[in-house]
Amino acid sequence: MNSFSLRRAAGLLLVGSLSLTAVACSEAADTGAAGGKVTISVNGQPPQTQPFDRKVFDQDVAEFEAANPDVDIEPHEGFMDPKTFSAKLAGGQLEDVFYAYFTDPANLIARKQAADITEHVKDMPHYDAIRPELRDVFSKDGKVYGVPTANYSMGLLYNRALFTQAGLNPDQPPKTWDEVREAAKKITALGGNKVGFAEYSKNNQGGWHFTAWMYSVGGQIARQDGDKWVADFNNDKGRKALQHLKDMRWTDNTMGEKQLLVIEDVQQMMGAGQLGMYLAAPDNVPTLVNQFKGDYANYGLTGIPDGEGTLIGGEGYMLNPKATPEKIKAGLKWIQWKYLNPDRFEKNLQRYKDEGQPIGLPVPPVADIWTGELAAKQAELKEKLATVPVANFKSYVDATPKGKIEPPNAQQVYAILDNVMQAVLTDRDADPAKLLADAEAKVNPVLAQVK
Repeated sequence: MNSFSLRRAAGLLLVGSLSLTAVACSEAADTGAAGGKVTISVNGQPPQTQPFDRKVFDQDVAEFEAANPDVDIEPHEGFMDPKTFSAKLAGGQLEDVFYAYFTDPANLIARKQAADITEHVKDMPHYDAIRPELRDVFSKDGKVYGVPTANYSMGLLYNRALFTQAGLNPDQPPKTWDEVREAAKKITALGGNKVGFAEYSKNNQGGWHFTAWMYSVGGQIARQDGDKWVADFNNDKGRKALQHLKDMRWTDNTMGEKQLLVIEDVQQMMGAGQLGMYLAAPDNVPTLVNQFKGDYANYGLTGIPDGEGTLIGGEGYMLNPKATPEKIKAGLKWIQWKYLNPDRFEKNLQRYKDEGQPIGLPVPPVADIWTGELAAKQAELKEKLATVPVANFKSYVDATPKGKIEPPNAQQVYAILDNVMQAVLTDRDADPAKLLADAEAKVNPVLAQVK
């Protein structure tokens, strides 16, 4: 998947009830203040096996503490572990400021496992300039429980060199699935085992990408029906998406003979110059260059075809529900200073550039989460300091499909939908309607577990 989803795409679903254990503590520990200082523990510190990222994080801690002498940061490696989260919270071991993937907040909020920070964010600089659909991920019923710091959305990654060879304009990539189909035909016609379009179908990645297909045509995987969740893909939109994929595979023969692919297979094909297009997030581009010997100049990224919606993921930070107001205030100051600080846009970009990191892609170190003037400022600085061809990714940045997060119990749902993708891509006689009906019958019991 992408850097968010391969590492964390299991959704970090929190299960089990929380038993709140009273912990005796001193007045100083209870308030987080001692000697006029507030000490906060935060996770997200990169491991020493990632020396550049670790150096940046530790430098930021030191700089923040120098600028805010009333706050001490106690950094912890790693991210939230769903297997230990409830026990750490109950035992008083959970960090004051903790990382959350976009699929986490709904469960955390429902279980009262995150602090209500509604009043505190009113004083947080630039909070209202964050894209509203990202803020909504961490909100419920008008209350705010966390802050988004980075995100991705699915788009169409394509090989500009193959587009040119096939007589296609690489500066005018496909905007619809019908245009993708036509472009795939021309790329495949180049011969030499070129593949027009590739798709995943194993290891839950097939279900993940079918979700992206559904969102792109305005559909969804699950919907709320009263107080329960039910499958919502066995319908005209689902059948149309699956039939389109089947037609590309069997009628057009533009998807290659080798199937049951996963992300590494597809990236290798793209890096080797043998693939025209696939669905991906922006962070696939540096992977193609660094791991598969690709060239930034050869890749373009555009908005997801049809553009009626797109799958989004990302990350943010929430605060321990036991945190004192002093700790919450200090924690939000740290989050804003490190992750959401327009005054540090240029500095962050410059130091990444100085270390040979690619600048100009729609990925961190400066996350594309802003609206209005801040979004414009960020784009201007990225272009000014760019080390990659920014124009290759402009149509992706300019696209504005409605973002939707993954469905509940995503990984279990994806495992079932893998079978749908596999059947369509390996069986010429597969019946999309029957596949979806069978999958619906299996997915509904999975969704019934969602509380």
